[in-house]
Amino acid sequence: MSATSRPTKSRPKNPGSQSALRQLNQQRIIETLMSGPSTQAELARQTGLSTATVSNIVKIMQDAGLASTEPITSSGRRALNVRLNSNGAVAVGIDFGRRHLRVVLASLSYHVIAEESVLLPLGHQSEEGIAAAVLLLDKLLQESGVDRAAVVGAGVGIPGPIDRRTGTVAQGAILPEWVGINILQHLEETLEMPVFVDNDANLGAWSEVTWGPHSGVSNLMFLKIGSGIGAGLILNGAPYYGTVGITGEIGHATIHEHGLVCRCGNRGCLETIASTTTMIELLGRGEDPPLSPADIVRKALARDSATLRVVDDAGQAVGRALGNVANLINPEVIVVGGPLAGLGDLLLDPIRRGLIRHAVPVVGETTTLTMSSLGDRAEALGAAALVFQHAGIRSA
Repeated sequence: MSATSRPTKSRPKNPGSQSALRQLNQQRIIETLMSGPSTQAELARQTGLSTATVSNIVKIMQDAGLASTEPITSSGRRALNVRLNSNGAVAVGIDFGRRHLRVVLASLSYHVIAEESVLLPLGHQSEEGIAAAVLLLDKLLQESGVDRAAVVGAGVGIPGPIDRRTGTVAQGAILPEWVGINILQHLEETLEMPVFVDNDANLGAWSEVTWGPHSGVSNLMFLKIGSGIGAGLILNGAPYYGTVGITGEIGHATIHEHGLVCRCGNRGCLETIASTTTMIELLGRGEDPPLSPADIVRKALARDSATLRVVDDAGQAVGRALGNVANLINPEVIVVGGPLAGLGDLLLDPIRRGLIRHAVPVVGETTTLTMSSLGDRAEALGAAALVFQHAGIRSA
């Protein structure tokens, strides 16, 4: 299942040094072992390294707790079988938002080793966001005691469409300052590890079928409602990307033909009605400091009448758009995620009404609508799962 732009390999800062060479060789062995245990002789054949180099690196990995060995008989000869420990391979998940950055470290057994989120300034440049990600990653690696050589790659989520032909952020991203940037190239140069880039809603969908409770679902839609509105699709068990990778732009479905002008240039798009930005504008007049999505959740749960009305109107508009999509792809499950997940049924109920009204009856009745149980971690967790996916590993 191809799910990202091309992977890239590590580029050490001092490529000629012994330590840099050892790190590269160790990463090659780890990546090979992610497909399953191998003997040292098999590792030498698959990586092209000498048996002496493999033996030395395996010993280093054993001492670091990254791998374990056991004697076996292979082709009638005694051999040493090598396997990764459950925490012996680590994936990084990075979620860039309009105002936030979240980084997670996850083990091969789909266990979160460490995670942290920080705020980013509104309108930040790509260099600023990437530099913050590098600092946060280094901090988590140090605090958790994870050897950088154990990191097999980084999955990265961007709140906007990614042109998979070039690895660039396409027009329509919530981060307009990042449009046209070859985000893949920037990330591979600064993180110095294999990198996989995808849209954040796509990663939200992937997290639901890996980390979440929907591993048995073959047709799932993940809807992220935030500053923008986007959808990730799992169809027939695989992420769906279309021709160039720009799919799920449900936020730009026309709801009111003569509505407000959207940032995409059209009028009456769903984002102009149901995004958190629009909700904050409607509810935040005279508020100082300005409202946040967390404030919308708090006020709605406190039964504030104006907030409930705004949430209800937004939900019905979302449901109308979902009805059209459901008629087209007939998903088994639609998962709603993003910063408003804490609203629960206050948001799901109007979405459900809109879905039932605008979908073919049998489609509306057989589509399960639910809130994400992963909260604001979904995109970063999906990014980490993306790394394991490229090694052919999914959660048990």
